[in-house]
Parts: sequence; C-alpha cells; structure tokens
Amino acid sequence: MIYPSNYEQKIGFDEIRRMLKGHCQSTLGQEKVDEMAFSDDASVVNECLEQVREMRRLMQAQEKPEMNYFFDVRESVARIRLENTHLEENELWDLRRSLETIGIIVTFLNRGERLEVRGERIDDAPEEYLYPALHRMAEDVQTFPAMIRRIDSILDKFGRIKDSATMVLAGIRHDMEQTAGSISRTLYTILHAAQRDGLVNQDAAPTLRDGRLMIPVAPGLKRKINGIVHDESATGKTVFIEPAEVVEANNKVRELEAAERREIIRILTVFSDELRPHVQEVLDSYRFLAEIDLVHAKAEMAEQMQAFEPEVKGEPTMDWIRAIHPLLQRSLAKQDKKVVPLDIRLETTDATDLTDKKKNIGRLLIISGPNAGGKSVCLKTVGLLQYMVQCGLSIPIGDRSTVGLFESIMIDIGDEQSIADDLSTYSSHLLNMKNMMKQANPPLAVLLPRPY
Repeated sequence: MIYPSNYEQKIGFDEIRRMLKGHCQSTLGQEKVDEMAFSDDASVVNECLEQVREMRRLMQAQEKPEMNYFFDVRESVARIRLENTHLEENELWDLRRSLETIGIIVTFLNRGERLEVRGERIDDAPEEYLYPALHRMAEDVQTFPAMIRRIDSILDKFGRIKDSATMVLAGIRHDMEQTAGSISRTLYTILHAAQRDGLVNQDAAPTLRDGRLMIPVAPGLKRKINGIVHDESATGKTVFIEPAEVVEANNKVRELEAAERREIIRILTVFSDELRPHVQEVLDSYRFLAEIDLVHAKAEMAEQMQAFEPEVKGEPTMDWIRAIHPLLQRSLAKQDKKVVPLDIRLETTDATDLTDKKKNIGRLLIISGPNAGGKSVCLKTVGLLQYMVQCGLSIPIGDRSTVGLFESIMIDIGDEQSIADDLSTYSSHLLNMKNMMKQANPPLAVLLPRPY
C-alpha cells in the first residue's frame, strides 16, 4: 500500500522513471519501466537487485555479448498473423538483427561450466554459470538461428533484398541493368551532339526526374531537341526533356521496376507465411529482450548514480549509512556542489510481550527542525530510496547499510491546504493521518515532518 496516490510524484520517482527510460535502448525496455512496480516480497526484490548486480559486472567484463540491436518489431510480427500480409523489407531487417541479438545474449548467458577436479571435468556435475540470475532470465528463451539463416538468404548485409533471393528477381534486375545502360549511352550521345550544336551547356549531365533520365535544356531551345518536356526547374530557367529515342526504353524500365516490386512482395509474403506459425514464440523472445533492456538500463543508471545493490531483508528494518537523494545529487552536481549524505536508523523493538506482534511492525519517522532545515529533503530521501529498492533499483547508500522491506509506505510532505474544501493546513494533515491509518497494512513506514 502506497499513500498518497501521487506518491511517486511527491518523492520524485516519476523523474527516476524518466531517467531510467533514457538509458533504455528501445521502446521494449521503456514499456518495462512503466510496468515496474513496488514489491514487498524479499525474494522478488533480491532477484531484481541480483540481476542488476550481475549486469554491472558483465558490463565491466572483458568477455561480454554484443547488445546492439534492440528493435521493437512486435507490432509488425503480430500483424502477419493475418493471411495475405507480409513484413516490409525494413521490418525484416530489424527482425533479423534483433533476433540475432537475442540469440547472442541467450547463448552467452546459458553457457555453463562443469565442475573440474584435478584438472578433469566431471560431466555429471551440475553446470555453474558466471551470471546465475541473468541465466535464470534466459534459460527458457527460444532462439531462431534457422530463421536468421533464412533471412540471410533474402537480405544482403545492408538489409536490401539480394539479387540472388530468387532466379526471377535476378533476371529482372539483370534486364534493368542492361536497359539502364543502353539508355545512359543513348542519352550521352544525344547530349554530346546537343553540346556541339550549342543547344545545351557544356557542363550539363543527364538528370533523373520522376524515375526517368532526361536532358536539361534552356526553355528557348526546347524545340531544338526531339522529345517530351516533363518538368522544369524551380527558377524556370531549365526544362527537362526526355529524348524520343529513349522513351520506349524508359517505359521498359518502369515496367521492370513494377515487376521487381511484385517479385519482392512475393518473396516477403513467402517468408511471412513461413514465419506465421512461429509468431507467438518470436513475440515471447521479445519479452526477454525487453527485460534485458530494462536490467541494462538499471545497471547504467546505477553506475551513473554510484549506487549499490543491498541484500534486502524481509523485515521492516533500516540502518542506512551515507544515503544520498539521487535527484538532489544530480542537481547539485550541475552547480559543482556536493550533497550532504544522511545516516538513518529505525530501531527494531522487542515484541515478545505484545499480544499481537504485528502491532509492533510499524515504523514512524518524524523529522523535527526549523523551516528550511532539511526536513522534507530527509523524508523524501527515505521515501524515494525505500521505494526505489522495493521496485528493484540500486540505491546510493553505503555498502555497509542494512535495508529491509515494508508492506506500506505513507508520506505526508508539504502544505496540502485546500481552499476549495475549506481545510486549514493543520486540518489537511489530520485528514492525511486519518487516511493513512485506514489504508495502512503492517509492516509499514510512515514519514511525517515536524512541526506538524
């Protein structure tokens, strides 16, 4: 339970989400940032933190997988579930590169080592993994090497359809090349003759307009050259003529281009038909890519914040050393200033004499001091860092700190006076306290400034 409803905005976690999205390589990871939620399950939180810890170690390792292509093609892949639909050329290229990235990462993380005794490997011993938490993310993820090879038979290294994709396409492109060469030779013959006769400038060259090769001519001389006027320049000082000798050849090029496009669509449709039965498996693999993108973004942000992944205890405890508000740190760094770290400790009380031990599992943090004395900064630091860690994020605290979990975090910071509801500042605080007590589930942390 989190109170109030705009808790994330109150403590600045909405800005943390924005920062984290900035470290994501794709919309895949950014969607996962939006899905990231507060958890009071110690095993879940510790698993998330272990993933970040391992990713940070992996980022610093000499041997690591390339993580370059995080393209989000889920919408394109899902679209071809419908019969008679196909991936476009650029979508197929993005699919190929992102599937390769998935395969590289999964293969790397699933690479285990057998136990060795006196230099001999024991084959029946369980495999050990360098990055166990990341391996658990990858162990059931399907990869598609055969699909990648199939795409490689269609696309070249620049993502364009190969001439050799089919014999038909190879023949069409050969005819296009032959026809284009014939047009070019004819045009240059006509152009050189026109230049000798003074009809065309000496530095003029054939120009492609609307997919057809033409000769640039001054408007007053256009009737001197037999052909079709197709266009003129923006200034009106040049017209573009298609000589009669190449009209038929240009028409043939257009027909060949249409045939080329039809054959490309046929090739893409055939591949899409092959992909259609495997759409769900491909989409499932992109969930892994999204999760890896999120973990990588968390690790990058942790490096930037000089944050730490603590081992979180499943009890409501707090003993933080040199805790820093990450947003304040970033703001002050721009001014060449440093934030003052906080040491914060919430004592655990012995509950052996209590009839209902759960009554003891609340924590109340009251910060007392004058105006502008740093009360709100302190409370927001506690509220933000505790929320961050329970969302599976590294936090900027000392590595000797002790971090626990709370089922509920309640915070009341700032002047909530409502003119519309005719509430005084004090009445507003009392109303917040009432709401907190109604909604709170122990173990909880309640963060209040004083004077109240």
